[in-house]
Amino acid sequence: MEHLDTWQLIALAAALGWASGIRLYAVLFIVGALGYLDWFDLPAHLRVLSHPLVLAASGFMLFVEFFVDKIPGVDTLWDLAHTLVRIPAGAALAASVFGDSPPAWTLAAAIVGGTLAASSHFTKAGARMAINTSPEPFSNWAASFGEDLLVGVLIYLALAHPIVFLVVLGLLLALTVWLLPKLWRFLRGFVERLLRWFGRPASPDEPESQRPGDV
Repeated sequence: MEHLDTWQLIALAAALGWASGIRLYAVLFIVGALGYLDWFDLPAHLRVLSHPLVLAASGFMLFVEFFVDKIPGVDTLWDLAHTLVRIPAGAALAASVFGDSPPAWTLAAAIVGGTLAASSHFTKAGARMAINTSPEPFSNWAASFGEDLLVGVLIYLALAHPIVFLVVLGLLLALTVWLLPKLWRFLRGFVERLLRWFGRPASPDEPESQRPGDV
């Protein structure tokens, strides 16, 4: 059983926060399985994840999410429903890494973990909404399988190569900062098109060619 050093703990907390925003149940199951197999000496407050009952529950939800996330449209509904689940879970898991540390460390980990979970969740949800505008399902499947792989790789790097993980996380955060404004503009435009489709009167500044009923 490998004991985790300080860098591994920091990387693990960040990985749990960020990955929870994408695949919460995969995170719960993978970390629990690592503890159950005694591959790593998990922090005390994370060891509950290795209990057979918790493993069965997280494994079942992982199975459900794996298939739900491959269905265009249904994946977006799943993401919306989990907005209030993934973010607090990411904060709680990150805080649990430092559960035996002074309260300031635990609170800081919760803040960072929740923020990372929120950034990855909204980026994933927005990107999948954009992908789902394409009629073919293959881009959706590719994105979903890519997310599955990414979560596993990030947890591995956090435990085996924490410095490498932190560099990769920095790149992912830079990508998020670049991508989120574009996804927001897409979502706003998508909502505007829906409103026009349902007959919302055009605003005075809206070109006549874009008003409802125009061909």
